[in-house]
Amino acid sequence: MTDNQPTLVYDIRDSRYLNITGRCTLRCQFCPKHNGSKQVHQYQLDLNRQPKADELIAQLGEVSKFDEYVFCGYGEPTLNLTSLLDVAKEIKQQGGKVRVNTDGLGNLFHKRNILPELAACVDSLSISLNADTEALYLQHCRPKLAGAYPALLEFIKLAPQFIDDVQVSAINGLEGVDIDACRALVEARGASFKQRELDIVG
Repeated sequence: MTDNQPTLVYDIRDSRYLNITGRCTLRCQFCPKHNGSKQVHQYQLDLNRQPKADELIAQLGEVSKFDEYVFCGYGEPTLNLTSLLDVAKEIKQQGGKVRVNTDGLGNLFHKRNILPELAACVDSLSISLNADTEALYLQHCRPKLAGAYPALLEFIKLAPQFIDDVQVSAINGLEGVDIDACRALVEARGASFKQRELDIVG
């Protein structure tokens, strides 16, 4: 990629990642982009616009070569929902698998339940929880939308009703966060829990 062309796809191990927005519903204090870096591995992921589906589809490559396609950059992919859905449908039509990494605030942002739309073309969801109380969530994740934490918990509860593989993560090492309490919150809502480690990306 040249300097003036954004990185829309990048590969980690046997998965191809799709970087579809630079916008986000959170301002997480631990996110590298708020600490001067918009890079994952060797890829610069800075975006100043929302790419259209045809741009992304043109860069999918040979779908059978990848274990899965993951919608994940330094923005919240559900904020570019139309492109996400169109690209995911194309991947599915070509026999690929689709994962969406999300902050779980898509329903709050769009003011409707987007899970039925996602379920039509998404195999798995990875949702970031990152706090076991609303106070800690506000401290660490700094949401832009009011009512974000209860909306996130509701999304985690709803998601397994629409998508079979729902994994919810929290980061070990965030000040004050009780990982075991996060696990209990997640498992009580029917999803599986994944512990991540602070400052390890990708």
